[in-house]
Amino acid sequence: MSQSTMQELRAQVDTINLQILELLNKRAKLASEIGKFQEEMGTTFYDPEREAFMLTNLELNNKGPFSNETIKALFREIFRASMALEEKQARAKIKVQRQTDDQRTIITLPDGTQLGNGDFTVISGPCAVESMEMMDETAAALAERGVKILRGMAYKPRTSPYDFQGMGEPGLQIARQVANKYNMFITSEIMDQSQISMMMDYVDIFWIGARNMQNSFLLKAMGRVNRPVILKRGLSATLEEFLYAAEYIVSSGNPNVILIERGIRTFEKWTRNTLDIGGVAVLKLETHLPVVVDISHSAGRRDIAKPLARVAKASGADGLMVEVHPNPPVAMSDAKQQLTIPEFHALMDEITDRQAAY
Repeated sequence: MSQSTMQELRAQVDTINLQILELLNKRAKLASEIGKFQEEMGTTFYDPEREAFMLTNLELNNKGPFSNETIKALFREIFRASMALEEKQARAKIKVQRQTDDQRTIITLPDGTQLGNGDFTVISGPCAVESMEMMDETAAALAERGVKILRGMAYKPRTSPYDFQGMGEPGLQIARQVANKYNMFITSEIMDQSQISMMMDYVDIFWIGARNMQNSFLLKAMGRVNRPVILKRGLSATLEEFLYAAEYIVSSGNPNVILIERGIRTFEKWTRNTLDIGGVAVLKLETHLPVVVDISHSAGRRDIAKPLARVAKASGADGLMVEVHPNPPVAMSDAKQQLTIPEFHALMDEITDRQAAY
């Protein structure tokens, strides 16, 4: 074969490559249009019956020299690439997805306090409201350090039905009185959408716990409330599932959502959960919503609170959630993870010093 003949054959290959490229892009555009219709109809992007039909049709029309197995392998890659493109375009429409590097949601409370503006915000308080005296002593210490958002948990979903379940509405009344005294805002967990009307009288920020992260009815109801919502990651939820849970709230009309990473369930036993600090960094890239790190539920132990707080700040999180109790050993829930008031002051000294260093 002469050199000129080789060049002619290669030129034909180059031409065919460009033709294949043009056809692949044309196919991708058609697949995207199909994906739009599927999204509107609420159907999944992957249709196994359709894929089987196309592969069978390709086998019947294959004249070689490629074997049918080779043809199927090549087209399966094309199918995967098309489906990935459809999913990427669908994700780009998600309201909680970051569209630009500088996009951020800033939660502004009535007194001008902001979360998500670049400051490191501390949310704190006891695991649950137990008494007026306990709440008052805790809030006084928190207010002294500038904490503005106070935990006032009146409903406690517990693994055992025989454990302390919270004080209910009387607990909310105590939390509201204490918050008013120290010029603080109350966040408290809502268990069911039927509680919204009652809790509006007490709560400044609604809290959706890990067990309710995928309660779509509650999430959509929170989307119709004009108050901020803290959303905790589920016990074994992926980051994608976490963001879709937030999407339920935002797409229903409430843009003021705060995400909390509270650790995920793994095989590790020395901590209550495993703090997914890498997940925090990913969330800061993927979403414009504020991200807070819960160092109490993630660890389940107070003796590593300070290093976890440092890690949370270094990860780029917008804030920290830590539980504090005047006398943790006698706490009615989660005694091992709540800090004493002196321990809380030591932690605040630590992160304040670190703040200055950054």
